[in-house]
Amino acid sequence: MEEIKKLLKEVLNREFIRAVISSPKEKEGTAVLLECGTEPVQGILKIKVRPLEKRGELMFQLEAFTKTQAFHRNLNPEAAGEILAVVMERFGQMQLETVSQDCTVLISKKGKVTIRRKQKKIRAKAADLSHNRKKRYILEEGVKVPFLQDLGVMTQDGKIVHTRLDKFRQINRFLEFIEDILPQLDRGRELTILDFGCGKSYLTFAMYYYLHELKKYDIRIIGLDLKSEVIRHCNELAEKYGYEKLQFLEGDIADYEGVNRVDMVVTLHACNTATDYALAKAVGWNAKVILSVPCCQHEINEQFEAGETPEVLATVMEYGLLRERFAALVTDGLRAKYLESEGYETQVLEFIDMEHTPKNILLRAVRRGKTDGAIEAESRKKLEECEAFLNIQPTLGRLLSEKSRHR
Repeated sequence: MEEIKKLLKEVLNREFIRAVISSPKEKEGTAVLLECGTEPVQGILKIKVRPLEKRGELMFQLEAFTKTQAFHRNLNPEAAGEILAVVMERFGQMQLETVSQDCTVLISKKGKVTIRRKQKKIRAKAADLSHNRKKRYILEEGVKVPFLQDLGVMTQDGKIVHTRLDKFRQINRFLEFIEDILPQLDRGRELTILDFGCGKSYLTFAMYYYLHELKKYDIRIIGLDLKSEVIRHCNELAEKYGYEKLQFLEGDIADYEGVNRVDMVVTLHACNTATDYALAKAVGWNAKVILSVPCCQHEINEQFEAGETPEVLATVMEYGLLRERFAALVTDGLRAKYLESEGYETQVLEFIDMEHTPKNILLRAVRRGKTDGAIEAESRKKLEECEAFLNIQPTLGRLLSEKSRHR
């Protein structure tokens, strides 16, 4: 565990943002010592770590969860490093984030430690170190927002409707992802943003309100969806609020040709291969930013069912539920790598907590200033090898190959 001790000593400072320790070696949870001189806490399933400041001193809070309880300990950096190194002997995984890098720590059943690091092209904001911090929302409760009121999320006096609290949190979480990429958006001209599969457009209205009303960007947003009644209603609301550069159109992602230049493409819960068509369109436009929350990834699962499964995976692929989940992860993993092969710095992020929806992966891609043809060619080669091994042919790969031939 020396590698883990070294990593913790390096990252437990003011640039530390968060860590999540999971995959206990005991199915019902493991016994964890949260502080020297105390008894171990039994049945721990997951541990979250965050930094905080107490009386001017940097501390780290360990929040350990059983099935029914949560336990908290605040430790100085040295003590936190010692305890966490011991804790990792009883768990299989740690996801760790600092302002400059993401780290994944994996520990095999035989105790082999693997540490994967990925440097961030864009430094993240440092964590809020206040001890008794109140959750900061970009759209704050008590501040009246017309579109939230009309969409049933907020009351007329600015309070959040209790039954829509999850939607309110989702909207704010989405705006946090946009806040992170603001340095990539040009303030000197009108920006065009396309929202494919906008649906009822909670997030489309939130995006316009945040960027135009709060941040004063000159933007034009086009929402696209197949439901004519939804499009009509959204256009009526946009007119009501005076959102002159927010427009909703009825149409299919694959066929849309209404613009020549796009700065940001958003595709949230576009079903199955509709996500692939939206991503391919974004790449074709050289969009600076792509935000995508995929949904209903059926294509690869159907190919697994119809084709020959690699022998090494055949045993576990007999279980339909596991095959479906594996196919979804493969689909989104390949999508992220395809975007990287096209010159994007791509992150796979958690959109909202798993307890709210299993469709919680967000792909955030930012086009790099300069591309390296050799690196991108190597990335495409690895993608081809992966697809050949799994005997699959994803739509996004086909679409990007077609675009490449026509360039």
